[in-house]
Amino acid sequence: MKPYYERAGIALYHGDCHEVFPVLEPGKFSVMLTDPPYCSGAATSSAKTADPVAKYCQNGDAKGRPTFSGDAKDQRSFVAWSVFWMSACRRLLKDGGYGLVFTDWRQLPSVTDAFQAADFTWRGLIAWDKGLSSRSPHKGYARHQCEYLVWGTNGKCRPRADAGPFPGCHHESVRQADKFHIVGKPTELMVKLVEFCPVGESLIDCFAGSGTTLVAAAKSGRYGVGIEREEANCEIAARRLDRFFESPERQEN
Repeated sequence: MKPYYERAGIALYHGDCHEVFPVLEPGKFSVMLTDPPYCSGAATSSAKTADPVAKYCQNGDAKGRPTFSGDAKDQRSFVAWSVFWMSACRRLLKDGGYGLVFTDWRQLPSVTDAFQAADFTWRGLIAWDKGLSSRSPHKGYARHQCEYLVWGTNGKCRPRADAGPFPGCHHESVRQADKFHIVGKPTELMVKLVEFCPVGESLIDCFAGSGTTLVAAAKSGRYGVGIEREEANCEIAARRLDRFFESPERQEN
């Protein structure tokens, strides 16, 4: 299998995780940093199987961004699926490599269960504070202001001389000009999170979306591999990476 995009130590594969994992080298990566489909945002079966645009975009307006598949699992199948891909990805990590997986408050218990079932050593949570623009259904309700990263290691957490301790909470607002996926994360947030990966080493993002993790890796002197099954998002990611590699910012470095 050839990458959909490859340049300067960054590679993006178009396909499902189970199709791509076998072509990657076991023990190659220092960090798994990924944002899988949450399969969240709905209380009923019919709502859960709705298009993600309806579930996650205010007033159902995606602002021209493509939707994605794989977000309609119930909780039991979500856990089983998560154990599958986390286990397979953990085998691609170095001993002591980090795993960081985004989730929301609804699926947090499921993700922590799956993370441990996949034989990661769970070491805590990192909060992402999205700010006071976050949605609240009505007055008298607490805002859904934070999402979370379940984090841990593939075995022991070894002391680092080059970086850390890392923040346990990040404050980054969502800016529409920097949002290329309907549930995309801010680029500056991902730049901070890729610091878990030593400079010059490689990370993997199993659900690359619009390529923000890969852009952050490139900006920060890391290498990276992403996997994304929606071709529309692969094309967005490729354009973003080309813009970075051809930008004055890159040329000056």
